Amino acid sequence: MSLLVTGSIGIDTVITPHGQADEVLGGSAVYFSFAARHYTPVRLVAVVGEDFPPAFRDVLASAGIDLAGLETRAGSKTFRWTGKYTEDMNNRDTLAVELNVLAETGAKVPPAYADTQYVFLANTHPAQQLQLRSAVPDARLVVCDTMDLWIETARDDLMRTFAAVDGVIINDGEARQLTGRQNLIAAGEDILKMGPRFAIIKKGEHGCMLVTPQSVTSMPAWPTKDVKDPTGAGDSFAGGVLGYLATQEKHDDAALRRSLVHGTVAASFTIEDFSLRRVRNLEKKEIDDRVDKLIHMLRIE
Repeated sequence: MSLLVTGSIGIDTVITPHGQADEVLGGSAVYFSFAARHYTPVRLVAVVGEDFPPAFRDVLASAGIDLAGLETRAGSKTFRWTGKYTEDMNNRDTLAVELNVLAETGAKVPPAYADTQYVFLANTHPAQQLQLRSAVPDARLVVCDTMDLWIETARDDLMRTFAAVDGVIINDGEARQLTGRQNLIAAGEDILKMGPRFAIIKKGEHGCMLVTPQSVTSMPAWPTKDVKDPTGAGDSFAGGVLGYLATQEKHDDAALRRSLVHGTVAASFTIEDFSLRRVRNLEKKEIDDRVDKLIHMLRIE
């Protein structure tokens, strides 16, 4: 089953205690796609400027990602971001950001993509997310992400988007900001009242939590010794979750719990190096091996 992702494509400069990567390929849609492609064909819907390097397009194409929905907009510039991580790698400061094409009208879903069954609406303005959702009315599963900016400035649009999706993937700080709840179980339950039938709350190095009407599941992160660059970890996590779910007939609590393992593993590879250096040539066998190890780690006998 094809999986459609819409979100940002950017040119990043990242500084961490382990080094610096200048003007590398990044963006939510990119990290998601590189994780999800190991499970199912990925269709990418995004906009870049005319300054987008052809070599970056080649990287996406060589990964087998369908780029029919990638628009290069004449007269516009690609989104750029520069960030620096703190010593503990848990927080980062944005040193510079140029929205460029992201401040313009959003991407359009090609008519050929209308039959897509699985959709991830990566972080962008919720009004654009809702517009893109309407372009795939028959999708079996639609999941969205969001961020603190939209919670603060576009809450009404965000509530309309939440009412139109099946699931939400959100980090712990955003869940608390959105609901006013400090307890993440209570925050997840409040998110369900907004429309989605499940909520996945990311907790960084402390793993993640799944909240459904029937159950609550907590999953630890993969124990990574050397974290070089956390950029894109959350989007890679979402790619592993949605990629796995696209292979499943049922999307019940059991399938959702299993998807957390695949999302956790996808994120664990991304943080091992800067940008796409670790995941660009990642093989499915490596993913499967780590999935098996994580499942074994979780089993208490």
